[in-house]
Amino acid sequence: MDWQELTTLTQGRSITVERVRLADTGVAVEGSFELPQLAKLNAEDQVFVIAFVRSHGSIKEMERTFGISYPTVKSRLNRIAQSLEFVETDPAPSRVEIMARLDRGEISAQDAIRELEAKG
Repeated sequence: MDWQELTTLTQGRSITVERVRLADTGVAVEGSFELPQLAKLNAEDQVFVIAFVRSHGSIKEMERTFGISYPTVKSRLNRIAQSLEFVETDPAPSRVEIMARLDRGEISAQDAIRELEAKG
């Protein structure tokens, strides 16, 4: 079964993957795995996002590829974006990172305490 069949089968409903097998090694991992956000999009939106990335974000190229207008491309991208959660690209430092920065003299003891307390 390919990803398009799976997307059609699930019809946008939430799914959990419980077993993953690495095809080249045969190693299987069992547990509860949530699909990444992009995999949760319907097949048509996944194709649209792939085309957008392959066109290096060129809306003009998207207009040509799909035969649609600039406002239609923008509207569709906005709709897709609204269905995706923001992904933090600058996560808070770990306790180990905070202590390493303190050790290197990059932050004061007070700053380290404040950051550690903020982590909870």
